[in-house]
Amino acid sequence: MIVGIYATLGVFLLTASREPMKHLSLIGFTVWSSVVHGAIMAVQSFGVGMDGASHYGHLLGDVPALFIVAAALAFFTPRGVKTH
Repeated sequence: MIVGIYATLGVFLLTASREPMKHLSLIGFTVWSSVVHGAIMAVQSFGVGMDGASHYGHLLGDVPALFIVAAALAFFTPRGVKTH
């Protein structure tokens, strides 16, 4: 399910990348939802699942990936209108 959600979000972000100033709310949502998702996954990775398995692997892959995506989007998002 999460793959479907992120695939759909990716399509919309690719569309938004053509005119980012018109889609700042979508880009901002993606940044903050990635931060929140990563933070929740980080906390939950210290727990043990219902199957008895630990989830520390998320700390090495998924969590950093979410934070890197959030940071990259935030960094490359235009901040204002350029004047000539």
